Amino acid sequence: MDLTAIQSALTAAHLDGWLFYDHHYRDPLAYRILGLPDDLHVTRRWYYYIPAVGTPKKLVHRIESSRLDSLPGPKSEYSSWQELEAGIESLLTGQTKIAMQYSPRNAIMYVALVDAGTIELLRALGKEIVTSANLISQFEAVLTDEQIETHFAAGEKIDRILDAGFREIGTRVRSGGTHEQAIVDFLQEGMRREGLVWEHGTNVSCGPNSADSHYEPTPERSSPIRTGDFILIDIWARLDQPNSCYYDITWTGVVGREPTAREQRIFTTVRDARDAACSAVMSAFAAGKEIAGWEADDASRAVVRNAGLANFFTHRTGHNIGNILHGSGAHLDNLETHDERWLLPSTCFSVEPGLYFPGEFGIRSEVNMIARVGKAEVTGRIQRDLVRT
Repeated sequence: MDLTAIQSALTAAHLDGWLFYDHHYRDPLAYRILGLPDDLHVTRRWYYYIPAVGTPKKLVHRIESSRLDSLPGPKSEYSSWQELEAGIESLLTGQTKIAMQYSPRNAIMYVALVDAGTIELLRALGKEIVTSANLISQFEAVLTDEQIETHFAAGEKIDRILDAGFREIGTRVRSGGTHEQAIVDFLQEGMRREGLVWEHGTNVSCGPNSADSHYEPTPERSSPIRTGDFILIDIWARLDQPNSCYYDITWTGVVGREPTAREQRIFTTVRDARDAACSAVMSAFAAGKEIAGWEADDASRAVVRNAGLANFFTHRTGHNIGNILHGSGAHLDNLETHDERWLLPSTCFSVEPGLYFPGEFGIRSEVNMIARVGKAEVTGRIQRDLVRT
């Protein structure tokens, strides 16, 4: 835990403090931010309060009194619920505006980890509870220079493997045929050779399967790939080392033919929507202006809406990326959530609008971006037209 950095962030946000609370490991964010081991046996509630100024304080149950001993600050104990409520009131004496893992109206559910009853108790004590969403982004999603380097390194490998995958599809189809899982195996073998690791996946979707944005083939469910088919490949991985950052891209193409006019029109719309979001982020960072996740999503979605295809864009525009594929920072989203979190410098995120037509095909075009002070950039190759295998 970087206490100095946390207290500086609280001061900058004009907050009195940050209250961490857990029971039965319901808030893994707290463990990571505070540097607590994730294998603690926690069967009773604990509280840890970090004020913007001053010494942190602990409140723990007597039979689990050592759970927060690794953290700085004095400790109070409780057994009964009456002692607990009195202990919380004492813990927060003189403190009013307090951040917690809470989201008004559950708007950003990724950080909404505190139960309603606890919020009710604190409000009854006269406390104003505000969301810790932007604080979490700062301490969970901001990458070090070394982590950013691992993202670029993974990207170079994945870009090469993806190219080889599309070529392999063409070669196998011309030689007698292949199927989705066989190409997944080919891609994953390439990733293993390159020293990459990944969470579930990879996704190779043929024809109508590409209209399911979360389709993944399995050995038991794998469609054949033939001349004339439409193909979507979504591939992601990171270097096999601690704290490395994922790289996550999606490309689409056709097998043994030219795209139809409809496929080309849909791809162009998706490509332009992707580029609109990227441009909005780049312009904001170049101008030194803050931009929230929902604003980048709006830029992308406006292109799709103007093309008359809004009903077929059924997911957010992008997600935060870190050592976890879907990280804890701001997402590019004003559809599934109204994500008011800022896109912070030294964070990574995907930009991946998609249009899906059940029974036909789906097109998604995904790039990753790294934001820095004064600059945001796409980190890898950018698909400009449908692949021909």
